[in-house]
Amino acid sequence: MINVSPSGWKEVVLRDICESISYGYTAQAQDEPVGPQFLRITDIVPNLIGWSSVPYCQIAPQDVEKYKLQEGDIVIARTGATTGYAKWIKNPPHSIFASYLVRIRISTEHDNRFVGFVVESDEYKQFIRTNIGGAAQPNANAQILTSFPIRLPPLPTQRKTAAVLSAYDDLIENNTRRIALLEEMARLLYREWFVRFRFPGHESVRLVDSSLGEIPEGWEVRQLGDVIELAYGKGLREVDRVSGPYPVYGSSGVVGYHKERLVNGPGIVVGRKGNVGTVYWSDDDFYPIDTVFYVKTDIDLCYVYHNLQYQNFISTDTAVPGLSRNQAYLLPFLLPDVSVTGRFQGFVTPLFDQIRNLRLKIGNLRRTRDLLLPRLVSGALDVEGMTDYA
Repeated sequence: MINVSPSGWKEVVLRDICESISYGYTAQAQDEPVGPQFLRITDIVPNLIGWSSVPYCQIAPQDVEKYKLQEGDIVIARTGATTGYAKWIKNPPHSIFASYLVRIRISTEHDNRFVGFVVESDEYKQFIRTNIGGAAQPNANAQILTSFPIRLPPLPTQRKTAAVLSAYDDLIENNTRRIALLEEMARLLYREWFVRFRFPGHESVRLVDSSLGEIPEGWEVRQLGDVIELAYGKGLREVDRVSGPYPVYGSSGVVGYHKERLVNGPGIVVGRKGNVGTVYWSDDDFYPIDTVFYVKTDIDLCYVYHNLQYQNFISTDTAVPGLSRNQAYLLPFLLPDVSVTGRFQGFVTPLFDQIRNLRLKIGNLRRTRDLLLPRLVSGALDVEGMTDYA
């Protein structure tokens, strides 16, 4: 049922403005491109979907159209700790969505980007959390996920509001791309020095045999457990999480913020459950939850961070779900001459500083957008009076 206020704003329930509501496809995710990309819950939790890391799946050609994602779709997590997390889909590659997601398509008489901002909001997440209760394994069906009440302004106002908020998202996305380029520069330098062994002065250093093949003389091959400790993160229930300045890291990256820190930054996080073996760098103090390890070491962190990205963390211990720390400790770890890792640290630290500054800008943009969002979508702030933004 839709009620219209005198100002032209409509009181609606989300399902009333949906053209379609669909559950996703059940399949096994695969790293090889055996079919379309397969969007899962873990892929929509970060602030931006990293399509380059989204896996693939096999699906019969006649079923693709039913599950195919298109721009303007909104997907919502329906199970697990991130139930109620949602993403508006922008310019997707050839892809379908997984069974633990619900996809909604907004009818054409409404602006799907405006509705996307509403459904991505903290208010929506809180509404879903309240309506699913405190179950150990939260889950919600499509009926619950689409029962959220929305105040809809006239279509022109929807579009202008979406344009204002999208301007912030565009800047965030541009800065995110710049971060990716800087990270790639650091990765290429690591590969040149520590994989191809073309570090400064390499011409005068002979190669000697090791368990990893030929390595520069004076370098060592140790076991990973000899040089770093993978410390367990600490469980943090969603209901106990109090918003604050410290990023909360899970195996999919930053999954929220908390008022308390567990580890002083900078630091390194390794996925233990879920996205096993994913490696993240945190510039700031942070809170690692129990789906990850965090790294303790006396070695240059920049070198360790890139070394861990080359490690094979696939666990063969079926008795231990996720990443086995004991197995990880047996992995070979190349320990270069300290003068080389020191020079590497000197080269990549300015890159990391630029990345940190860009992340700070992103944080400021996101906070501004998140302050504007509830006021704009509720009508508390008049978007018609806004001419300069972002």
